[in-house]
Amino acid sequence: MAGAALAAALLLVTWFLAFHVGIFRQADLKILDGFAGLHRPRVDRVANFIAHLCDPRPYVYFAAAVVLVALFRRRPGVALTIALILFGANVTTQVLKPLLATPRPVLPGEASIAAASWPSGHATAAMSLALCCLLAAPVRLRPFVAALGAAFAVAVSYSFLTLGWHYPSDVFGGFLVATAWTLLGAAAVYTVRARRSTVTPVQAPSVRAALGPPVATLLAAVLLAGVVVLARPHAVVNYAQAHTAFVVGAAAIAAMGLMLATGVMLTLRR
Repeated sequence: MAGAALAAALLLVTWFLAFHVGIFRQADLKILDGFAGLHRPRVDRVANFIAHLCDPRPYVYFAAAVVLVALFRRRPGVALTIALILFGANVTTQVLKPLLATPRPVLPGEASIAAASWPSGHATAAMSLALCCLLAAPVRLRPFVAALGAAFAVAVSYSFLTLGWHYPSDVFGGFLVATAWTLLGAAAVYTVRARRSTVTPVQAPSVRAALGPPVATLLAAVLLAGVVVLARPHAVVNYAQAHTAFVVGAAAIAAMGLMLATGVMLTLRR
C-alpha cells in the first residue's frame, strides 16, 4: 500500500512537472526531438511492429495468456487480481487522458500529438502486462520475468516515441499508473493470503540472486549501446552531442522501467 501511494504521488509530480514547469516542458520536447531524429524506413517498420503489440486486439490475447498461467498454477485469486489490475490500470489511463488534456508544443515538421496524450495508454498497457507477469510467475522465475518485462515495456515505449505518438513524460505517467495498480493488487492478494493458514511459504531467492537478471539486462543494454557506437562511432557521437537531452531521457526511461519492475519483484519476494 505504501508503494502504491508512492507511485500515485510520483504520478502527480510527473504531471505537474510536465505541464506546469517550463524547463521540464522544454526537456520533454528536446527528448522527443531526439527520438524523432531516428526516423528511417527500417527503424519505422520495427518500431511499428513493436508498438502495435500493445494495441487492443493483440493485447487482449497477451492479457488472457497471463491470466491462464495463473489459473494453470491453481491461483484463481491471483488470476482475478491480474484481470482487475490490467482492466483498472488501462481504464484509469483512458479516463485521465481527456481529464488532463492540454495542448503542448509541437516539433517543427512533425505531426502534432493529441492534447489527450498523458499518460500513455501503450506505456500503461506494456508495464501493467510486465508487472502482472510477475504475479503469475513462480517465485524463482520472477527475477527473469522482471528483466524481460522491463525490456518489453521500454522497447514498446521507445518504439512509439520514435513514431511520434507521445511525449516522453507520457511514458513515465503510464509506467506509474501501471505500478500503482499492480501494488494495490499485490496488497489485496497478500491480505487474503495472510488470513489463510493453509498457505505453504515458498523460499524466495536471496536479494543478490534476485537482482542478477535485472543487472544482467542492464549490462546487456550497455553492451548493445557500445556495439552501436563501435559500428558507427562518428555518427553516434555526433548525434549524441547534438541531442544530449535525448540521451539522458532515453536512459531515464530505461532506468525507470527496470527499477519499477525490479522493485515490484522484490516486493513480491514473500
